Amino acid sequence: MSRPDNSAPAPNGKRVRLSPAERRQQLITLGVEMLREHDLDDISITEIADRAGISRGLLFHYFASKQDFQVAIVRQANADFLERTAPDRNLDLFSMLRDAIERYIDYVSENSSGYHALLRGPVSARPEMAELVADARQATADRILAEAPIPPDNPDHPRLSLAIRGWIAFVEEVVLTWLRDQPITREALVDMLVASLPALALNADLTAALQQ
Repeated sequence: MSRPDNSAPAPNGKRVRLSPAERRQQLITLGVEMLREHDLDDISITEIADRAGISRGLLFHYFASKQDFQVAIVRQANADFLERTAPDRNLDLFSMLRDAIERYIDYVSENSSGYHALLRGPVSARPEMAELVADARQATADRILAEAPIPPDNPDHPRLSLAIRGWIAFVEEVVLTWLRDQPITREALVDMLVASLPALALNADLTAALQQ
């Protein structure tokens, strides 16, 4: 069996040899780039291979199947998303929230087609994709909880955790709708989303207090 050609074209026209790990990462990166403007199922394996300068068949030397390749693309997209929206701990709590929301809106705006497909398209019903989306949501919720001025052993912590998960779903729906129609300005959208989290958390606390 012949060994795969791991060389890639360089700007000077010469081919640069890539390690198997580098080649695999190159293919994933190309997939993530295409995901910005295409649904996951519309990403062309042939086009990815052409951009990488390899044969279509060679791509499957690095991935067991098209589904395996798609999972790797979404996993990398998740990592990119979490990096782009990481909290800036040099800011105060309120400014940190606003900054993260602004970067979230920027990310979704730049990746609207793929992001919408993963959350609302047919691909979102696939168990492996639903799990990856759930992982990203949980990581976001964990970040917010980590910054909340409530210790993990506080009795209100589970209630706050539930409220934050609901808020994340609210943010997703609002931003996706805003991207389609843009009925308000981006600044007004940010203001609304920033105000909604503390309002939701406070409402949860007030409701619990009234029930006691």
